[in-house]
Amino acid sequence: MTALVHHARDLAPAAGVVMTMGALHEGHAALIRAARAHAGSGSVTVTVFVNPLQFGPTEDLDRYPRTLGADVKLAEAAGADVVFAPDADEVYPGGAPQVRIAAGPMGERFEGASRPGHFDGMLTVVAKLLHLTVGQGLAPGSRTAAFFGQKDAQQLALVRRMVTDLNFPVDIVAVPTVREDDGVALSSRNRYLSEPERVSARALSQALFAGRAAAPRGPRAVVGAARAILDAAATAEPPVGLDYLALIDPATFTEAAPDHTGPAVLAVAAKLGSTRLIDNLPLEFGAPE
Repeated sequence: MTALVHHARDLAPAAGVVMTMGALHEGHAALIRAARAHAGSGSVTVTVFVNPLQFGPTEDLDRYPRTLGADVKLAEAAGADVVFAPDADEVYPGGAPQVRIAAGPMGERFEGASRPGHFDGMLTVVAKLLHLTVGQGLAPGSRTAAFFGQKDAQQLALVRRMVTDLNFPVDIVAVPTVREDDGVALSSRNRYLSEPERVSARALSQALFAGRAAAPRGPRAVVGAARAILDAAATAEPPVGLDYLALIDPATFTEAAPDHTGPAVLAVAAKLGSTRLIDNLPLEFGAPE
């Protein structure tokens, strides 16, 4: 049976960690299953903590869904040994931390431009939760792994950069995005959408798939094909309010050049009513012939 733990002192060092803000869905279950497969006989810990540092003054901290009972059941079914659900005093003793991790220029673009400070808060809590769940208890030379979804591509890139730059003994494992049958990426925020907004939300994944189909013609064709779908969706009812569409170099999270080769991420962010959604697809461009 999965143990529900509220204090880090009661945790054993984890071989696999999945960090969440709760409201778990099948996308989180895929992360937990991947951690279970990786950990073998080691412990898999799922964290559930709604991190206030990640929310701006106009964002949805107070209405963010909190479903701990259901979260524990899903985590157990997916193979977690422990659900660590600390309160704010456990994670931030003494109040908001004065010392934080700065995401730097990589965290100021795209999602960072729309949500200033978001990635500083995310990296700070990821670092703290890694310390709390892994600590110093693993055998010398051993490493744990933390599992993150590809849907949050900029988060994934920044966490990878943080563990490299700060020498965390942790491997970061990316797990593919889980989608509904109609292509919409699973997200805890999908529950905020009205039925008509949920229909309009299909345009995000449709744009990404159209872009991927155009990949043999190069980066410009990818962006053009995706933008055509989103331009049409902007006049739908309800409309899709585009924030950004970009083909991104995942190593630096800057826009890819027209002659880019190697890995890339086609990323989109948009609002439907008051709900902001993100999605992306990883792509690969070969060297020019």
